[in-house]
Amino acid sequence: MNIHIKGGRIIDPANQLDQIADLYISDGKISAVGEAPNGFVAETTIDASDKVVCPGLIDLCAHAREPGPSQKGSIKTETMAAVAGGITTMITPPTTSPIIDNSAVAELIKDRCNEAGRMTIKPMGALTKGLEGEQLAPMMALASSGCIAFTNARLPIANSLVMMRCLEYAATHDLLVIFQAQDAALAKGGCMHDDSTCTRLGLNGIPESAETIEIARCLLLAEQTGVRAHFGQLSCERSVRMITEARERGLPVTADVSIQNLLLTDESVNGFNNDFHLIPPLRSQLDRAGLIQGLLGGSIQAICSDHQPHERAAKEAPFADTEPGMIGLETLLPLALLLVEQNMLDLPQLIEKLTSEPAKILGLESGTLTTGANADICIFDPTEEWTLTPENSYSRGKNTPFMNYPLRGKVSYTFHQGQQVFPQAH
Repeated sequence: MNIHIKGGRIIDPANQLDQIADLYISDGKISAVGEAPNGFVAETTIDASDKVVCPGLIDLCAHAREPGPSQKGSIKTETMAAVAGGITTMITPPTTSPIIDNSAVAELIKDRCNEAGRMTIKPMGALTKGLEGEQLAPMMALASSGCIAFTNARLPIANSLVMMRCLEYAATHDLLVIFQAQDAALAKGGCMHDDSTCTRLGLNGIPESAETIEIARCLLLAEQTGVRAHFGQLSCERSVRMITEARERGLPVTADVSIQNLLLTDESVNGFNNDFHLIPPLRSQLDRAGLIQGLLGGSIQAICSDHQPHERAAKEAPFADTEPGMIGLETLLPLALLLVEQNMLDLPQLIEKLTSEPAKILGLESGTLTTGANADICIFDPTEEWTLTPENSYSRGKNTPFMNYPLRGKVSYTFHQGQQVFPQAH
């Protein structure tokens, strides 16, 4: 199908493009930006005046919950939420049930994603069998089945020799390893940042050292093995400093941060609102400032949603007994636009953190509007005001502190490989 997207502000950080222009799509690919290709006849024309046209967003960490507990979510529901948020590629952790430690589970996710037909899901494979931290998972077989990276999520690999063998194997085959750094012993029993708010509420805290000690170990082993390493969902200012120093020494390490850790702090927990029970926890004002500085300075390359849908019952116990996590696919873009509103980033910088930089980390050819690239496109109105409600949210989970919160910046259209996937065609 030939599609003409007319008069939008095209922002394509991969090509340093920011201009009012027309965009042309043919056969699922970008055919031109600016002038129409010879003989181009549009079958569909979209007026993008006063809107931003950019590559589809790439979310480096989002749980689809399939295979697993269907009351929390499914590939069908969560991919609908993703495209409603302008996301066309989503990276899912291996913490499914069963765990992604064999090719059959990876293939199942790929098949279910193809059935849903809305977007691309790239699963992360388990670094160790069963995520138990003892034996290497069959990484090459998993990579052949579509796993784009390998992680043990937040589950411990207590034995550093096992960790080193995993990283050596990954380095030999040039596989990306993602660390979600948390020292299990230091974090055990904790449910929020260990500071004065935590003490006042009488809750058990998670000290920043639970993250920084594990980052230090992972950095040392990454340096020794030469593995391509990425640190997901940093939460501490000291973590950013450690990553910055490692990059200055020439280590090929990258990092991302979830949007909630850029906007909220542990003081938000005041009042025991269970939607603020997150892992990694919301940290201090100093940590938030350090994360923003890491984003501006280039030590943190990407922003993710860390989307974790839960059923209502999972959030209805006392704060410490609830399951951690919040939904974020539909709110990633409008919440990230707050960083532009607060003059922390300009719009092209922000879009870079949501498109071309995540693509670069993963070695994907997406995240760009280059001629010939797959037409994964997000068109959004940066000024449109709206509110996420339980009724209009597509995710099966409704667990977010931003429910019924006024938002600015709404996705008008999402295209995946040249097909309009949002709004759904009737």
